[in-house]
Amino acid sequence: MSAPQLRIEVVQAWPQRQMRVNLLLPEGSHVSDALAHPQVLALWPDAAQLPFGVFGQRCHGDRQLRDGDRIELYRELLIDPKAARRERAARG
Repeated sequence: MSAPQLRIEVVQAWPQRQMRVNLLLPEGSHVSDALAHPQVLALWPDAAQLPFGVFGQRCHGDRQLRDGDRIELYRELLIDPKAARRERAARG
């Protein structure tokens, strides 16, 4: 009998497109294990340096994964949300 495996999805999205990788990892794997996987590094060589989370919740690399988890790689903000709000308010 084979060891239990976790189905994990790693994604990054932009306004017009998204990239996605599906992984099978051994049970007990952590987010850092997924980000160091060769399939992930082929698309995102700096994946471990990007901000990331699981299902929209920021986390650390030592977070243990569960079957079906989606690791999201986040982009840096182009503009601070507070500054954008002030600009919109100033325009009217």
